Amino acid sequence: MTNLPVVPVSKPARTSHAAPAHAGSASGSDSAAVSARGRRLPPNVALYVLASITISFLAASSAPTPLYAVYQAEWGFDPITTTVVFGVYAVAVLLGLLTLGKLSDHVGRRPVLLAALTAQAISMVVFATADGVSGLMVARIVQGLSTGAALGAIGAGMMDIDRPRGTITNAVVPGIGTATGALVSGVVVQFLPAPTHLIYLGLLTVFVLQAVAVALMAETVTRKPGALAGLAPEIKLPRPVRRPMLVAAPVLFAVWALAGLYGSLGPSLTRKLTGSRSEVLGGLSLFVLAGVAAVSVLVLRKAAARTVMLTGILALIAGVSLTLVSIRGSSPTGFFVGTAIAGVGFGSGFQGGIRTVMPLARPHESSGVLSLLFVVSYLGMGVPAVIAGFLVVHAGGLTATAQEYGVAVIVLAAFALFGLGRGGRDGAAVLPGERVGGNA
Repeated sequence: MTNLPVVPVSKPARTSHAAPAHAGSASGSDSAAVSARGRRLPPNVALYVLASITISFLAASSAPTPLYAVYQAEWGFDPITTTVVFGVYAVAVLLGLLTLGKLSDHVGRRPVLLAALTAQAISMVVFATADGVSGLMVARIVQGLSTGAALGAIGAGMMDIDRPRGTITNAVVPGIGTATGALVSGVVVQFLPAPTHLIYLGLLTVFVLQAVAVALMAETVTRKPGALAGLAPEIKLPRPVRRPMLVAAPVLFAVWALAGLYGSLGPSLTRKLTGSRSEVLGGLSLFVLAGVAAVSVLVLRKAAARTVMLTGILALIAGVSLTLVSIRGSSPTGFFVGTAIAGVGFGSGFQGGIRTVMPLARPHESSGVLSLLFVVSYLGMGVPAVIAGFLVVHAGGLTATAQEYGVAVIVLAAFALFGLGRGGRDGAAVLPGERVGGNA
């Protein structure tokens, strides 16, 4: 796969709604327009800024994971409360995606991102000052809504700048963010003072710096009417992406369901298997899953989309199967090896889903289509996790619930494999420059 060149600063963004090249001269002198463009970040830098926002948002979403045990000890709630707090975030993200996911296609990427960063900063303040479960719930709702609003704008913005690199970056940064948040939070909890405050204040600082960077970025789309009408929840897929979406959706649901298991119950499983109370070790399972996922995206970025998705499904089945055997046999080593293999499935499955669908979306549809992909993903992450929390308390306990959850993920992956076999070859998209049958 050959990357296309980054869009130069002096040229309009590659979108059907981009401003015409001569627009600056219509409103002022050419020198003034050149000066205004000169104050904007170069496109290559803007791409990294957008990627960093996804990383920080998802790091913030996984940062509370090692802290749940601290909150549980201080406030005395049961495991179902932990998964409800986790699930509320996923539901809020879904609402944000469905109502605000397309907003940046109408009002521009920068206004949506600035508003989302402001809301994230507010959620960090609420986290840092929370004195009970209600505070956590409020913080998670604000955090989820802002994440849902931003994900489509970030992903579409990266594809506006450089479509091939943006597609790959959309697949790799969620794993980096999730892994970073879990591990850094665990280190803060175990080794630094005031853990329930410090991690959130650090993230607050990051969001402020990112807001400054977004203010310096050039807008990649022009405004178009229909913003208020676009706030109504709507499941609408452009015709070219409908069949690929049917192929990708089961894979996305399965891999993010696994992420939901590790995000909500992973620390408890790790502590039970190892007998250790280490908060770093508690966050290590999610770090391994998401970290390996990010690496696998980079390693397989030049493979065909269908190959990447097939690799993801098979690795997911193999990794979860080994994890289940290890849980039954109380083997921490097998558990982490299985988690690493499942991480390959997580990263490859997610990348394959993104690359199967997004190259077929037109520029002004990118934000809405990407938001729908994340809707499927967060449904997979949130709904099974809440059900698992209920089962831990009212059914077979932690170990039995984890095994049932793992079996469900394997069944989902098998269903995705069936769907890929039926429609993947015809429906899979390729990136610009990707080789098919020996031709670029």
